[in-house]
Amino acid sequence: MTDERPADRYARLAADHLPAGLAERWTALLRPCVRLRRTPDPERAAATLGGTPDLPLGTAWPTWPGRGPLSFVASVRCAALPPEALPPGFPPDGTLLFFFHYDDQGTGGAGTFHSIYDRGSWAGAQVLHVAAGTPVHPAPVPRELEPYPRTHLVAEVESSAPDLWLPQARAALLGDGRPWPGPRETEPRLRSFRRAFDRLRSRTGHQLGGHAVPVQGPVEYEVADAELGPGRPWGDPLLDREAERWLVLAQLDSDDDAGMTWGDTGTLYWLIRPEDLTTRRFDRVRLVLQC
Repeated sequence: MTDERPADRYARLAADHLPAGLAERWTALLRPCVRLRRTPDPERAAATLGGTPDLPLGTAWPTWPGRGPLSFVASVRCAALPPEALPPGFPPDGTLLFFFHYDDQGTGGAGTFHSIYDRGSWAGAQVLHVAAGTPVHPAPVPRELEPYPRTHLVAEVESSAPDLWLPQARAALLGDGRPWPGPRETEPRLRSFRRAFDRLRSRTGHQLGGHAVPVQGPVEYEVADAELGPGRPWGDPLLDREAERWLVLAQLDSDDDAGMTWGDTGTLYWLIRPEDLTTRRFDRVRLVLQC
């Protein structure tokens, strides 16, 4: 199976462990995504980690008021991405710029103060879309920051699978979307499928669109919980519906080449609602850090 594409492996996983009906419902949930991998050739790069951004003339470096400037994390050349692997509404051109306030970038702290559950900290993660043809210039880096090393990434099309705790996955596999029962109460065929799924989806990596590869449970539920107010139990219909409203815009992993370590080798997940993606409301993006 080493030559098998990820899309084929997910389909094979279902065929090997699930009855035909369940396998069909499961594979219908798979989404294409763009995986970003290091390339030594800048000419092939569709995205770049670190370095310095090109900002539109007159645009100030993004800051978190009261906390300081945000670190520049990544740029994505939208026209260089395979459109068939992106969600509807993803910009077909221009550049996406990702910024994040991480405290050990020169302020002497030991970690990030950003939290999805603290609305006052949401300004610590920002995404800018620079439209094609906009005059730009290399932005001077604020003196408080040390730029991350520039790392070029090439785009490849893959398939992605939903986390098994997401409402659509539970509905497909359990029939009614109820929370997963304990291991002893779970049907043997589903226990086998879950074990095999966890083994297959073992790497996080950099990604645009598709289903997130979470470190600690569905990131969509973290955003939904923050939007609705924390404390809702698994299976709460309001929580499920809110979680289904969010798409993965980008998933940016810790990266040794770029000198990026988020928490304890964690991952940054940038999520957006479909209507906000279509209307380019990137000010409404939410970020979840898992590690």
